[in-house]
Amino acid sequence: MKIGVVCPYAWDIPGGVQNHVRDLAEHLIRLGHELSVLAPADDEATLPPYVTHAGRAVPVPYNGSVARVNFGFLSAARVRRWLHDGDFDVLHVHEPSSPSLSMLACWAGSGPIVATFHTANPRSRAMTVAYPILQPTLEKISARIAVSEYARRTLVEHLGGDAVVIPNGVDVGFYERAEPKPEWQTQPGQGGTLAFIGRINESRKGLATLLEAFPEIAAARPGVRLLVLGGGDIEEVAEDLPADVRDQVEFLGRLSDEDKARLLSSVDVYVAPNLGGESFGIILVEAMSAGAPVLASDLDAFGLVLEGGQVGRMFPTGDAHALAKDAIELLENPEERARLAEAAALAVRRYDWSVVAADLLAVYEMVTTDPLAVASAPDIEALAAGELGAGELLEP
Repeated sequence: MKIGVVCPYAWDIPGGVQNHVRDLAEHLIRLGHELSVLAPADDEATLPPYVTHAGRAVPVPYNGSVARVNFGFLSAARVRRWLHDGDFDVLHVHEPSSPSLSMLACWAGSGPIVATFHTANPRSRAMTVAYPILQPTLEKISARIAVSEYARRTLVEHLGGDAVVIPNGVDVGFYERAEPKPEWQTQPGQGGTLAFIGRINESRKGLATLLEAFPEIAAARPGVRLLVLGGGDIEEVAEDLPADVRDQVEFLGRLSDEDKARLLSSVDVYVAPNLGGESFGIILVEAMSAGAPVLASDLDAFGLVLEGGQVGRMFPTGDAHALAKDAIELLENPEERARLAEAAALAVRRYDWSVVAADLLAVYEMVTTDPLAVASAPDIEALAAGELGAGELLEP
């Protein structure tokens, strides 16, 4: 099958959507499909052979973060040329409700179009205001996918219609095989090792809550370390840390995917203190795949991944004292950490690309073989009944 995939966000800036598109593309190529990705990137960025450069991206505030997208007449011309040259059997766009390449591809595309919606923001005024503009775009979409029930709810409440829920995928084996790195593991005399991964200056990622909790953790667990992976202004983030614990927080900057996996396989607890705006929680699945027990804020999206706290510990969002209390309990209890890791190892199987890609391919097959599906919304009831193999992922 010839598949065209549009990534709306800058390819060279790490992010959940970019990683999802990359891993999906590489998995489908390994299965023998012919696939091309269109994405913005800096002119100097090194791109894999399956990615077509769509021009430089500009930062735009979006959903509590900063999205790097491109949009305009020149971008539209690049989209039309890519679509013409690709002659795809199916076009798969991500986040078509944002002003980006994905929206332009929906406008210019013809034939089967599959759209994945990642955003979870039930109170999005921007989507409500933009509905009249988005409606013609949505009518061209043959099948709609949401990465979680909360992304689906955002779509339904603001744009109408419905979507089948197919989660983000993870190469579970890649994280399972990662070898721990001795310098990131807890050494004799240390009180344990915690990790955080995310853009450190993005407030919704919750690093400030974790740093607020860290002195309490350090008081109870002398020598405990916090390893922080992610880009941003380190001095700005670290300036509020008390001097007596500052040396116990290590900022690692950005690391390769291989080193990220090794980090997750090395630490005692992975902490996700996010404050909101999360539609899924792919980093939780990555940590669980690597064997790291997870301690996360009780966001609804995180609760789904952690099965309501059965395969990971959860604390009230934004509560630094509760975070510290749970972190201390986990660091003091290796048996509980082992139990959580064992339960998580089973839970992550449903997110492996072998499962997720099969469900996506079922949707592709539906829209390319059924003319009625191309002309109208996806047959959600058929998907829910399991006729396409994705029914078990459709949330009620």
